[in-house]
Amino acid sequence: MTLEEKVGQLVGLWVGASADGEDVAPHQHDMSPAPALEDLLPNGLGQLTRPFGTAPVAARQGARSLARTQARIVASGRFGIPAIAHEECLAGFAAWGATAYPVPLSLAATFDPELVEEMTRRVGADLRAVGVHQGLAPVLDVVRDARWGRVEETMGEDPYLVGTIGTAYVRGLEGAGVVATLKHFVGYSASKAGRNLAPVSVGPRELADVLLPPFEMVIRDAAPRSVMNSYTDLDGVPTAADPSLLDDVLRERWGFSGTVVADYFSVAFLEKLHAVAGSPEEAAALALTAGIDVELPTVDAFGAAFVSAVRDGRIDEGLVDRALDRVLAQKIGLGMLDPDWSAEPADLEAIDLDSPGNRDVARRLAESAIVLVANDGTLPLEGAGRTAPRRIAIVGPTAEDPFAVLGCYSFPLHVGAHHPGTPVGIDLPSLREALETELPGVEFVHVAGTSIAGGERDGIAAAAATAADADLAIVALGDRAGLFGRGTSGEGCDVASLDLPGAQGELLDAVLDTGTPTIVALLSGRPYALGSAAERAAAIVQAFFAGQAGTTALAGILSGRVNPSGRLPVSIPARPGAQPSTYLAAPLGRANDVSNLDPSAVFPFGHGLGYARFEWSDESAAAGTVPVDGDVELALSVRNTGERAGADVVQLYLHDPIASVVRPVQRLVGFRRVELEPGASVRLTVRVPADLAAFTGRDGRRAVEPGALVFSWGRSSGELVPAAEVELAGPRREVGFDRALHPDWRVEAV
Repeated sequence: MTLEEKVGQLVGLWVGASADGEDVAPHQHDMSPAPALEDLLPNGLGQLTRPFGTAPVAARQGARSLARTQARIVASGRFGIPAIAHEECLAGFAAWGATAYPVPLSLAATFDPELVEEMTRRVGADLRAVGVHQGLAPVLDVVRDARWGRVEETMGEDPYLVGTIGTAYVRGLEGAGVVATLKHFVGYSASKAGRNLAPVSVGPRELADVLLPPFEMVIRDAAPRSVMNSYTDLDGVPTAADPSLLDDVLRERWGFSGTVVADYFSVAFLEKLHAVAGSPEEAAALALTAGIDVELPTVDAFGAAFVSAVRDGRIDEGLVDRALDRVLAQKIGLGMLDPDWSAEPADLEAIDLDSPGNRDVARRLAESAIVLVANDGTLPLEGAGRTAPRRIAIVGPTAEDPFAVLGCYSFPLHVGAHHPGTPVGIDLPSLREALETELPGVEFVHVAGTSIAGGERDGIAAAAATAADADLAIVALGDRAGLFGRGTSGEGCDVASLDLPGAQGELLDAVLDTGTPTIVALLSGRPYALGSAAERAAAIVQAFFAGQAGTTALAGILSGRVNPSGRLPVSIPARPGAQPSTYLAAPLGRANDVSNLDPSAVFPFGHGLGYARFEWSDESAAAGTVPVDGDVELALSVRNTGERAGADVVQLYLHDPIASVVRPVQRLVGFRRVELEPGASVRLTVRVPADLAAFTGRDGRRAVEPGALVFSWGRSSGELVPAAEVELAGPRREVGFDRALHPDWRVEAV
């Protein structure tokens, strides 16, 4: 291959992308003019960027267009190599008319890896059906500060939960033949003050024991074929130019053999934002040296000046060859270099991106993800001899907003918002519409009271009066997802505090002051501090952007048709300003008498209620002393003592009383979702490898230390039942990439 042909395989092209400021990517309006497809064709092309996610296009039309483009690419190059087409698929295929599933934060709230894998197998099948090869998901960033706008895209604040749900996500995509892309490697979510694309200053231990483990778990357990770098700089070194991460950790230590693709424009950012390169070609050399293989979304730093620098010997051509080997190996693995490869869809007429099967999975996910946070007995509204109130006031700005269930990477908000007049393409009932369908005998009266973020107060009195004249009030609050400040949640939509946006907090207090029993329904992308409502509300229900079935699921939970089983993947803070905060706090990170700021959660990680009742009993544990390379065996019986079927989520936490470095007070090391009919019981037995107690010591090496450990069963991180105290005996034992990552569960009906 000529040098130009080699470099052609290392770039993407974003056909049709706007450069006039209508951003769906950071600094999109600053992007350099990209060459036309016709100019690149003779030398080939590595990737096609978002053929379905740039503008509204019907699935079959888009599939035909993509196939024609691929035919041109194959016919024009000497080697007939097609381009990898990639798309966003964070909460489903981000294409017009495709199913909008719950966002990752909701997926994590299900604590149900099997259901998540079922979803992503469907997403992968839809991608493949239209000719897409790579999905830019999942996000494995661990929440460290809930003020960060991209909390909705994450799978929560615990690395074990993130890694477990992320593994299921990747298994589904890869099982459908789609290249999954882990992002953002690494540290993006730990930015200072929760600001998007801000510097990160975590220590090596937080990096090793909190931020890296989800990526390590997923690479080992699910074999993804691609990784995307983080935008951030970590202690002054941009990840896009950091070989210690992209090469030493990812490839040498973990054995990752796939491609590393650049987050959009991040190679150019080495010059334009980070100022560690003096020219585009210098930025390209830094990125290739660090281990990035493909520049996305379009030709920028890997352009003509870069080719000239390589030809002149100023940049080592071996770096190009190394990246090329990985790109071609991936295309070979996808069958794209097979003699009989074809871009034509296998069955064009059968393409349906919002099929009944998709909608069923979206419904089950939404019903499993919504968290009943508090309930004084007001819910459910119907059933077991109850009749719903005759007159219900629906107050709040998200009650009639059909988009209040969608995240910032959903097609209608990510792309459709820039194409006014285009139909949404999917069924999106508002919460009010869903409730009227769910409870047809109830009179509903709606007053918004205020907007989501405008801060208007002139409608609050009317809303309170409407609530006072009703038998029950439902206050629907939350977010509108958007990008770069155009929403209250989403990429670039960071907040200074965790107060509800706009005047929503004042609206909530005004309704509560009426004395009418009040249910708070939160449709949001992050947790918010609720003030006195945490104690005064009759019930609180949290839906983290639960997708197109979200309002129907929420209405079903309120009525009682659906038994809620979601658990909080992030803590709900008691106060809006006590950030950053996480249940993984060390002793000094918790409430104490030497600071007037209390970061305690009002509802902790793992918390969630339901309409069934579960009794835990017969806890048992094996001998109190085990070797540092041994196992601890624990057992627990769980019985549904309620009158209806339901799901319990049994969580297992580890406490290390004395360690050589400061450790979190509690840490999740396993969980099991258990679904039981009334009166049914199971016996859970779990074998916990000592490896799960490993952490990074003072010498920078991960090891299992001898000494005491305390295991607890948890209904949440704040409601623990002691399970066992054990003593690890023997010398300190170092562990590596091959260490045990999970406990082994056995479930037996009793």
